[in-house]
Amino acid sequence: MGIKWDEFFVTGDPLIFASQIGIALTLVGALAGLTYFKKWNYLWSEWFTTVDHKKIGIMYILLGVVMFLRGGIDGLMMKGQTAVPENDFLNAQHYNEVFTTHGVIMILFVAMPLLIGLMNFVIPLQIGARDIAFPQLNALSFWLTVSGAALFNISFIIGGSPDAGWTSYFPLAGKEFSPGIGNNFYAVALQIAGAGTLMTGINFVVTVLKMRTKGMTLMKMPMFTWTSFITSIIIVASFPIFTVALALMTFDRTFGTHFFTISGGGMDMLWANLFWLWGHPEVYIVVLPAFGMLSDIISTFARKTLYGYKSMVISIVMISVLSMLVWVHHFFTMGNSAGVNSFFSITTMAIASRPGLRYSTGCSQ
Repeated sequence: MGIKWDEFFVTGDPLIFASQIGIALTLVGALAGLTYFKKWNYLWSEWFTTVDHKKIGIMYILLGVVMFLRGGIDGLMMKGQTAVPENDFLNAQHYNEVFTTHGVIMILFVAMPLLIGLMNFVIPLQIGARDIAFPQLNALSFWLTVSGAALFNISFIIGGSPDAGWTSYFPLAGKEFSPGIGNNFYAVALQIAGAGTLMTGINFVVTVLKMRTKGMTLMKMPMFTWTSFITSIIIVASFPIFTVALALMTFDRTFGTHFFTISGGGMDMLWANLFWLWGHPEVYIVVLPAFGMLSDIISTFARKTLYGYKSMVISIVMISVLSMLVWVHHFFTMGNSAGVNSFFSITTMAIASRPGLRYSTGCSQ
C-alpha cells in the first residue's frame, strides 16, 4: 500500500511541506549567523535604514538576484515536468502555479529591480546630483517592492500560489474557477510593489528635471539617463492603471463585486484592456534602460561620440507615446470592429519600425 501523503504531511502536500522546512531552516541559519557575527546593528544602520542612492541601488540588484534564483527554480521545475512524456513530477494544479509565479517573478521582481537598481546607482552620478530628489521616498519604494515580493512568494506555503497565469485573465482568475487564495495574494502583493515602482518613477522624473548639474541641458544628458527618464514617465503613466485593475480584482474576489464577472453583469475583457494598457508599456519600461546602457557602454569604450543622438532621443520619446496606443494587438481576436483593429494595426507597425532603436549604438568617427 502506497504512502498517503495527506496523512503523512501536515499540509497534505509534500512540495509545500518541503518548502516550509526549507524556509524555516534558511531563516534560522540567517538569524543565527547574524547574531553570531554581531551584524544586526551594522545591517540596521548601514543598509536597512539607509537613504543613500548607491546602497539602495545595490539592495535592488540583490533583490533581483535572489528573485532570479527563485524564479529560476520554477523554470527548472517546468522543464523537469515537460522533459519526459507522461511525467507526474508536477500535477496540473502545481504546474499552473509554477507557470504563474515564474512569469510574475521574472518580469516584476527580477527585471524591474535589476534595472531600477542600476538607475538608482548610476543616474545621480551621470547628472552630477548628490542623491535622488526624495531619498526617503526612494527607500520607501524599495521596501514596498520587497514587501510585495515577500507577500507574493509566501502565498505558496500558506494556501497555494496564484494559478491563473501571469496575466490572470478573467473568468479564470475569478472565484468560480480559482477558488483558492493564491490570486488574492497576486492582487494585493502587486498593488504594494506597484505603489513602490510608481513612487520610483515620480522620484526619477523630478530628479532628472530638477537636479542636473549646472550646464547639463536635457540634450547633453547621457543616453542611459535619457532612456531611464522616459522609462520613468511611462511608469507614472501606466502603473496607476494596473493598480486600479488589481484593486477591482481584489473587490471581485474578496467582496463579491462583479467588475470582471460575466455572470454578475461584469466584463471579462475589461480586465484584458486594463492589463495590457499597463502590460505593453511595461515592455518598454524594461527594455529602454537596457538600450541606453548599451549605447553608453559601447560609445564610452569605443571612445567615440554616440551617433544619431538627437534622432535616438526623438525615437524614444515617440516610443513612449506609441507604447500606450498599441495594447489591443495583444487580443485582436476579441471581436473588435475593422476600424478599431486597423487603428491598432497601424500603431503597432509604427512602433515596430522604431528607427532609433535598430539600434543606433554605433559611434561616429
